[in-house]
Amino acid sequence: MEKFYVTTPIYYVNDDPHIGHAYTTIVADVFARYYRQKLGANNVFFLTGTDEHGAKVAQAASKRGLEPQEFVDGISNHYQEMWRQLNISHDYFIRTTHPEHKRIVQELLQKLYDKGYIYKAKYKGTYCVGCEKYLTAEEIVDGKCVLHPSTDLFEQEEENYFLKLKDLVPHVLIALESERYMVLPKERKTEILSKMREGIHDISISRTGIEWGIPLPWDTSHTVYVWVDALFNYYSATRINPDAARFWPADLHLMAKDILWFHALIWEALLLALQEELPKTVFAHGFFTIEGQKMSKSLGNVINPLDLVNIYGVDGLRYLLISSFAFGNDGDFSLTRFEEIYNADLANGIGNLVSRIAKLCEKSDHDFSEVVKNYKPFFNEGLDAAMTSSRPDEALRFIRNDVQALDKQIHEDAPWTLNDAELIQTLESYIPKVLSLANDLKPFLPQTVEKIVTIFNVGKISKPEPLFKRVSIQV
Repeated sequence: MEKFYVTTPIYYVNDDPHIGHAYTTIVADVFARYYRQKLGANNVFFLTGTDEHGAKVAQAASKRGLEPQEFVDGISNHYQEMWRQLNISHDYFIRTTHPEHKRIVQELLQKLYDKGYIYKAKYKGTYCVGCEKYLTAEEIVDGKCVLHPSTDLFEQEEENYFLKLKDLVPHVLIALESERYMVLPKERKTEILSKMREGIHDISISRTGIEWGIPLPWDTSHTVYVWVDALFNYYSATRINPDAARFWPADLHLMAKDILWFHALIWEALLLALQEELPKTVFAHGFFTIEGQKMSKSLGNVINPLDLVNIYGVDGLRYLLISSFAFGNDGDFSLTRFEEIYNADLANGIGNLVSRIAKLCEKSDHDFSEVVKNYKPFFNEGLDAAMTSSRPDEALRFIRNDVQALDKQIHEDAPWTLNDAELIQTLESYIPKVLSLANDLKPFLPQTVEKIVTIFNVGKISKPEPLFKRVSIQV
């Protein structure tokens, strides 16, 4: 039986969710909904969640005067409520503070230790709390972390437990080159291969002096490195939920490119050492800016997704985030551009098309229930190909083309000039096309498609309220 297991990264709970988290999660939701339509609802497992351990979390809790568990409970609840409001259809929300996750992580690390893949040694290096890792020379510019320039770095020396990553890399390299697993887009694969061929050192998988974490089972004075803890969520989720075990391994891991290294090398090294199956595809999308500027608290341009929902609606936001630039590339989110796309593609495009055809159906006063009953759903071939190639933005392009083609056909047919019999015959050719558009749109705009189906799934069709009202937010 075919199955599909898609994941987002589990989001770090040092702060509330923002538009970047929503972007990755909405894209994952689109893939989950698409494959449910293809394979059946019971053959898809969609995982998201929160990463709740580590020094950064403990610091954030302390700043707010809270105990770590109380702090992570609050932030995790914010994520879960955000996903509910954004109509995210995840099958399970995992938290790394879940007792079973902790037990499974300890069990897996004990296996690695018993197999001889973990050893103890002293380590000295430059540590970034923002990254929760020791930095390489390439990751430090002018004494600052390239990803967290406002975070102070510090030299740290401690006795840690290390994973024999250097010994495992040749096996990971063979697996990637032979496509036992894929890294996409292709340029990301090139980056990972290049880095692996340059030479890899063993990595620390434990920390001392950090109480907020999972203790190593053989040495409780050490806690598990937060990234190792987090990566194991993809496995532990399929064991916490007995019905989900059949979905292992993941078919698609989705994330931003800044955490690709952990997902495209360290994760596979851990799995190979444990003799577990590898994920099928690791896809890292690009970074985005807001109106040409990097998103940051200091600039005051961190966007709460619900602020955009208030303007465009949930489905409008989903469409805008996915269609704004090629999935995988860096891009810029512009509110002006959002308005243009929303009005052109949704209000004047899909919304107007449905309204025109429904109005003509109302004019005909004909019962079209047999036409609707005989419609058999199928995906546009181009959309199918785009989705299986991990290009949801391209899939939307095929939908836009079909909307434009049907609009053009209506203009050429001029059905408002036809007699009653001719009008009914013409509308009987339009309705299956509208339903096909709705079928293609369902993974992207699920609430809107419910409305379209309701409009046409009656005997006598009436003109509805607008699906998308035009917006104007320019000052």
